[in-house]
Amino acid sequence: MDHSRSRTLFAQAQKTIPGGVNSPARAFKSVGGDPVFIARGNGASMFDADGNAYLDFVGSWGPLILGHRHPAVIDYLRQALEIGVSFGAPTAREIEIAELIAEIVPCVEMVRLVNSGTEATMSALRVARGFTGRELTVKFIGNYHGHVDSLLVKAGSGLATLGISDSGGVPAGFANTTIALPYNSVEAVEQCFAERGGEIAAVILEPVVGNMGCIPPKDGYLQALRDITAKHGTVLIFDEVMTGFRVALGGAQERYGVTPDMVTLGKIIGGGLPVGAYGGRREIMEKVAPLGPVYQAGTLSGNPLAVAGGLATLRILKDLPAIYDSLERKTTNFANGVEAAARELGVPLTINRVGSMITFFFHPGPVVDWETSEKSDTARFAKFFRGMLERGVYLPCSQFEAAFLSDALTDDDIDVAISAAREALAEVIA
Repeated sequence: MDHSRSRTLFAQAQKTIPGGVNSPARAFKSVGGDPVFIARGNGASMFDADGNAYLDFVGSWGPLILGHRHPAVIDYLRQALEIGVSFGAPTAREIEIAELIAEIVPCVEMVRLVNSGTEATMSALRVARGFTGRELTVKFIGNYHGHVDSLLVKAGSGLATLGISDSGGVPAGFANTTIALPYNSVEAVEQCFAERGGEIAAVILEPVVGNMGCIPPKDGYLQALRDITAKHGTVLIFDEVMTGFRVALGGAQERYGVTPDMVTLGKIIGGGLPVGAYGGRREIMEKVAPLGPVYQAGTLSGNPLAVAGGLATLRILKDLPAIYDSLERKTTNFANGVEAAARELGVPLTINRVGSMITFFFHPGPVVDWETSEKSDTARFAKFFRGMLERGVYLPCSQFEAAFLSDALTDDDIDVAISAAREALAEVIA
């Protein structure tokens, strides 16, 4: 492929944008080479500035579950554009999407819209502290909850990709309010609560981790967290920015049958536009201003464009539940095809999958937490990534990020991606 235009754009971008990208997850630092600059998307495909086409297995990092430019989403956005893009005042559609989220997500009785997943997690923690009168938060190593100061302790996503354990610029006092524990270890949580349970306001986690690669919870793990937090009066927060409406219509809490006290949402509820939300039990959410003493605000929260994109997407997912069966089947076929190719070629590979989230770990496995995830052969992943890219398959540019399938991908697309993976895996061991 010719990437000359992308290289020119990247050189230009680095003069005015730190690192040439507006989010570290878009950089190609861990896989080598320069990022490709995307010109447009349609259905299951993206097209870069040089005219190269790619089957998209990133989907804007999760929100494009219906693919690019779905007609219903575009129609809703067109309607919103004709009305106005922002008012800084309430609109009827904000009520519609709030009611729809409350109908679909098990734990939600009230919900507040914000503009990003980071805002959602930051706000949810503040509400949990205000509700409990406590200050400490428990998070899990390798889980990423946006760039909230107190949650950048032993986080995943771009920090894991770039090999950064904690972020500069975070005051020690903020970091000291966070206790980081190993994911999938009930024993670590039990010991922590035995020592400091009365001080812990919240436990926050990705119920299915997507930010150190896709890592599902062990059997009984989420229920154990539910039981421990309930016993100690601690707010249990599921960060479902990735998993919400993705691993099931009602998210991970529906898929695993465990209901948290609060949830943070994003990605899909904007249909591709910037959005976030946090919600939960009524008695907790009634602490939020102007109803209660916990202040949180946002001029563009609930803006008509993001709400329109979210309404269109959520209504399709609710009305067409067969989409989830189709995604499950296609992702299973993709995983099985790549696994068979790796086995035939003798490439050590562990594939973790939950619904339409998937990661190929270059490690014999199992991969159940950050300690096992970081044993992956990132050099081999980099060769695999570049091999797939050159064959027109766009994967996350990091071993430690999940891939996402969209409903726009066809069975033929999956076969093409499997064939590309077979050739790319052969190059990995060449």
